[in-house]
Parts: sequence; C-alpha cells; structure tokens
Amino acid sequence: MKTLIFLICCICFNFVAKSQTNPPLQISGKIIDSSANKAITYASILLKNDKKVQLKSVVTGKDGSFSLTGLSTGNYLLAIVYVGYQTKVVPVALGTTSIVLNNISLMATPTQLKGVTVTADRPLIKQEIDRISYDVKADPESKVNNVLEMMRKVPMLSVDGDENIQLQGNSNYKILINGRPSGMMERNPKDILKSMPASSIERIEVITTPPAKYDGEGLAGIINIITFKKADNGTNGTINVSERFPVGGPGIGGSFTLKSGKFGIATNAGGNLNSTPLLNNSNLRNTLGANETKLWQTGNKDFSGKSGYIGTELSFEIDSLNLISAQFNYNANDNESLSNQYSTLNNLNQVLHTYELRNNLAGSGNGVDAALNYQLGFKKDKNRLLTFSYRYYKFTNDQFNNVGIFNQVINPSPNNPTPEALKDYQQQNSGGSSEQTVQIDYVLPIKKLTIEAGVKAIFRDNNSNFEYLSLNSSGDYILDPLRTNIFDNTQNVYGIYNTYQFNIKKWGVKAGVRAEQTEIDAVFTSSNLNRSSLNLIPSISVNRKFKDMSSINFGFTSRIQRPGINQLNPFVDRSNPNFESSGNPDLKPMKGHSIEVNYSRFKKASLNIGFRALHGTGIIMPSVVTDPVTQITRTSYANTGSATLIGLNVNINYPFSSKLRGVLGAMANYGIVKAEINGVDLDKQGLMRRAFTSLTYRPSKTWQATASVNYNGPNLSIQGTSNSFVFSSFSLNKDLFDNKLTLSFAANNAFNKYRKAINYTNGPNFIQESYNQNYQRNFTTSLNYRFGKLKDSIKKNKKGINNNDVSEGSSL
Repeated sequence: MKTLIFLICCICFNFVAKSQTNPPLQISGKIIDSSANKAITYASILLKNDKKVQLKSVVTGKDGSFSLTGLSTGNYLLAIVYVGYQTKVVPVALGTTSIVLNNISLMATPTQLKGVTVTADRPLIKQEIDRISYDVKADPESKVNNVLEMMRKVPMLSVDGDENIQLQGNSNYKILINGRPSGMMERNPKDILKSMPASSIERIEVITTPPAKYDGEGLAGIINIITFKKADNGTNGTINVSERFPVGGPGIGGSFTLKSGKFGIATNAGGNLNSTPLLNNSNLRNTLGANETKLWQTGNKDFSGKSGYIGTELSFEIDSLNLISAQFNYNANDNESLSNQYSTLNNLNQVLHTYELRNNLAGSGNGVDAALNYQLGFKKDKNRLLTFSYRYYKFTNDQFNNVGIFNQVINPSPNNPTPEALKDYQQQNSGGSSEQTVQIDYVLPIKKLTIEAGVKAIFRDNNSNFEYLSLNSSGDYILDPLRTNIFDNTQNVYGIYNTYQFNIKKWGVKAGVRAEQTEIDAVFTSSNLNRSSLNLIPSISVNRKFKDMSSINFGFTSRIQRPGINQLNPFVDRSNPNFESSGNPDLKPMKGHSIEVNYSRFKKASLNIGFRALHGTGIIMPSVVTDPVTQITRTSYANTGSATLIGLNVNINYPFSSKLRGVLGAMANYGIVKAEINGVDLDKQGLMRRAFTSLTYRPSKTWQATASVNYNGPNLSIQGTSNSFVFSSFSLNKDLFDNKLTLSFAANNAFNKYRKAINYTNGPNFIQESYNQNYQRNFTTSLNYRFGKLKDSIKKNKKGINNNDVSEGSSL
C-alpha cells in the first residue's frame, strides 16, 4: 500500500510540473457609463471560452477596473453584466501577451428593473441520484428552531425521546459538515445541534447510498449538513438570538461569509446555556428463578450546561489552476448535575438492602480539527482536478462522579450471608481520540464520463485513563487498582477507490468500488489485541428521469462500521451501584448490505416514496445481563448477531392555495434481529414507525404561521423496546425591513408539560423498566437578522477528507 501511495504521488507531482510550463496571461480593463462617462462599480465580468463555458468571474472595483489573471492563449468571450444596463459581450483573442481593454462602455436600459417577486414556493424535498436533500431555508420554522428540531422533519431521520438521531431506525451513520468530517459532530453531536440555529444552515442531505469515494463505514448512510451556499464578492451573514423558557436558556449563533477577490472565508459559530429543574426517574427490576428479587429505585436529577462551537473555511485562489483551502473547527462543552436516589432490594421474605445515594457529576470536553487542501486544475479541462489533503483531529471527554452513600441498611439472607456494604466513592474517566489523515484524489472527465480515483490513510488513536477511589475508615479516598486502568487502541485504515459517473439522455449512473485495509492494535490490563482485515466495498446508484418531472432511483452498496471509543472503552461506569456499564475492547467491525428504490415527482404536489432493505452481520448492540449473586445489572457491547431492516418512507408536500401549504411524512421499518445474550438465543422482530405533518399559512408577504405534529413510535432493540411519544409545535414569524429581520415565536408541546421516556429491558433471568421524566413544554422567542450582498462565488476544493467511518452507538 505504501509503494502504491508513493507511485501515485510521483505521478501527481509530474502533473504539477507539466501544468506550470507556460507563463500565465491576463485580461484587464475599465467599465464606464456610456452617457455620463463615469466608472461603474461592482459590475460583473464573466469570462467564457469559445464554447461559451464560463471559466472565471470578477467584479469591478470603485474605479470601474477589473483584472482576470492566470489565463492561457486562446479565444474568449467577455460578458459585462450590471443591473439597469444592457449586457455587453466583447470577443477577446489572447495571444502571447496580456491585453488591456480601456473604457468599455455600457448603455442604460430604457426601463429600470424595480424588483422581482418570486411567487413559487421552493420545494422542501429534492431527490438526487444517491441522496435526498431537505431545504431548511425554505422551511419557515428554521428561523425559530435549532437544527436538532429540524431533523424531525427530514425524510428517513427521526429523533427519539432522549434526543438521539436515527437514520431509518438505525444509529450507525456519520454526520458531515459541508461534505467533510467535523470535530463538532464527532464528539457530542446532539449538544452542538441543539445550540446551532437552523437559520445558519442551508440544507440537510441524507445519503443512503454513499459512492465509493466516501469511507466504507456507516451502515445506514451519511447525514450531510450544508451550512452555507456558494457566495459572491462582498459579505453576507445571519445572526440569530433566542431565549427558551421555562427550561432551556439563551442561545446565539450565526454565519458569516466574505469574498474579496481571490480570498474567501465562511464561518459558522454559536453557543447556548441549557438547564432543567429537578426531574423524576425510577428503575424497577425483577429477577426470576429460584431466588426472586425486586429492586426499586426512585430519585430526581437536575442539569445545567453550556456549549459552543466555531467552524471556519478559508480559500485562496492563487490563479485559475491552483486553489488552496483550509478548515478549522472547535467545540467545547461543560455540564454538571446533582442526582438523588433511594434504593431498596428485597426478596419474597424480607428487605435485603436499602440505601440513599447522592451523586455530583461534572463533565467537560472539547474537540478540534484542522485541514489543509491543495487543488490543481489543468489548462485543457477545468474539471480535471488533482487534490492533496491533510487533516488533524482530536477530542477529549472528562467525567467525574462524587458519590455519597447514606442511611444504609443491610439484612443478610441465606443466599448472601455476607453482603458487601457500599462506601462513598469517586470515579473519573478521561477518554478521547486523535487521528491524522492524508489523502490524494484525482478527477478525470472524459466527455460524458467522469472518473474519480484516490488513496487515503487514517492513523487513529483511541485512549482512556480511568480511576476508581473508595473511602476508607480514615476518611481518605484510596485508589482501587482492580477498577483502575489505562486503555489504548490504535486503528490504521488504508483505502483506495475508483468511481465512474456518466449521463446518457435520461439516465444517470454512479458506480465504483473501494478497498480498505484495517489494522487494529489494543493494549489494556497488561494484554494485547491485534487484528487486521481487508474489505471490498462496492456501490452503484442509477437514476432515470421522465418527462412529467418525475424520476426513479435505484441504489446498492455494501458498508462496514468500526467501533468507536465509547463502545471500545473498558471503563466501568458505577455511578449507580446496582447498574454498571462499560465498553468492550474486543469488538469487531460490523458488515452490511443495503438496496433501495426511490420514486420522486415534482409538480403542484411534491411526492417522494422510498423502499429500502438493509441486512447486517456482527451487529454491535448493547448486551444486558443481571448477576443473581451480586444483584448487579451489567451493560456492555457485543457483536451479538444479525439484523434485517425493511423500510418504507413517504413524503408529500401539497399547496392547497397560494397561502396554505401542507406537508405529510411517514416512515415504517420492520426489523428482525437474531442474537445470543449470555448463552441464550434471542429473536426479536417488530414494526417501528414515525409520522410528521405540518400546515403553513402565509396571509401576507411578511406574516407566516406554522403548526406541526411529530409522532415517534416505539424503538426496538434485541432485549427490549421504548414507549412512543408525540412532539408538537406552533410558530409565528414576522419579517421586517425588506425581509432582513425576522421576529419569531414558537410554542413546543404546549399541551404536555412532561414527557415520559420509558425503556423496557428483559433478559434470561430478569425484566426491567426504566423511567425518566423529561421537561417537554417550552416557549422560544427568536430574533434573526440577515445582512450583506454577494456577487461572485467562493471557491473551495471539490475534494477533501471525509472520515465517515466510526460508530458511537447501535440500535435497530
């Protein structure tokens, strides 16, 4: 693999040398008003070749001057465009020297353009060859909701009662920002998405058949969040300030884009404070068999936290063939909570153990990633590209629990004559991950065929340092070496891919294959784990368009999913003495295959219907086992078995009139899971469903009201299920100052103050019900301001690093 990378690098640098042989030329000049003989500022200058294909564009300065650099010899067309003036086209023959065009005059049009009113609504859903795109900007509730709330509306996505995102009922996916991995989404995505105002993003893409250029991981697919669109010379941005009460808190976020000549910058940033009052929770567990017991725990918990993020993309166009871009992302959070709990354990004859617990939890973390990309174009074809990319990424999560035990009473039983008394204890875990990635991509267009190829290497290090300290008789906290450990896991992934894309009349095809070699080395508890594997990952997407504005898509792909640090970390969380949870360093990657068919039609009513079947083996799922001796329920992860998911997704967008529009979405997935838990074969199957509907009424250009209802049915796992819930929302928007300022108000779940989140779990010798009370009702006020005006698109590398390959959770 190293030899292959070296050879490709040599070939690529040979391309670089050849492309720089001839010195670049330029076309410059000045644009003036034909009658007043005054300079025209900010006129658009479009440069096209003799085939009328646009190559470059700039705008004139304050003195009306412009300059187009980095050109080669040839025949060009220079188009000058300015509102209120007739467009002028000037043919230019560029020889061996640069050309200066003095005083190109524009003539004013007889009728001035006063304004254009667009009466047609933008479609919310767009079907592409390998993905579905949801236009967040076209949704009026984007001005008052955060991104996590908007995801409830996106086809194939759902958000459960604990605010976990699922793609077609599956939590094995990857979230990208602008097509690239981001530290904001890889450490704790739901906290960032809750703090990110939806007004700061453009759209959300769901890629269910990722092409071979993407990493092979992510069984369900990819969620791609586009934070900005192509920008023009000048500045543009949004600022959103909100307050959520009685729970939640203030938040601020926004985006800013600037382009000046060859330099461009696009930034997204935000943060929020979040708090909840005391909320109730409980656990009820019954063990079965010869010695039946009943554990009852009840308590309450409050929470307060803060989080923030910033992401920046920079680009500098050296000339028409050379482009440098860079990305930088940073996020951080800090939270704390206080929980109280009363616990009692009894058998059929007596109370065995009672105690009260108080837990002070403090958690924090941060993530940072930075990338640098160099893109080389070629003179004969601007779409032929060679890209070199490097990315560094690191995140850490820290957790500290200070647990106190009060009013403890122990009654020995014949089955447990010497039970161990609980002592005050502390536990802390510092875990994280870092990685470096290098990548080379090459794009070669040949008429209607586009060939892409590339090589990539990821060097990832997962680590954890955890300690357990118990209080001794002298009042000191003493380290327990049996519950303390240092864990280190390295994953090196080497990949190479080749894809082909072409369009023939009404047909479009994307096909390719990717090969990935994975090498894993883990060290913990004085033992080593070494493993390597080679995976071939094919993918194909076919699109057929019809005359009635409809299309049908077919897709097939094979995917894998490597376990992440949260699943690998052997740290045992003992914050609740009767329930322990940990990772499993011995996990293996999951494998899966999916096939899908989608039909779309965009006329007066927009219609999307999709069918998908997914089959996976070696699925990573939680394994829950209760020890009848210690009465401790332990949760870990295991490659427990296989899973099959068959799903149907429907979305309809219909305008009843020019003022009233309705949206209806529904998704149903039938899941079948077979696994072995604690030596017992389990077979679980059932239907998972969700539905969404909304009505938007716009009585005038500046007023808009929307009401929506979201239903989430039970979520299934191999050992249990959860309850269903309903989420409702009503929002009102008022646009001011020519739509630059929007005042918004939203009432979420106004009819229900609390939501009951109940999870049912069962095993070979126990049944369990866990209940958490969530504060559901909240009201939000929001102020959204848009500013700036842009005219020429920011350039960014068409290729970059996409590490969409790590799982941090798994469920059907």
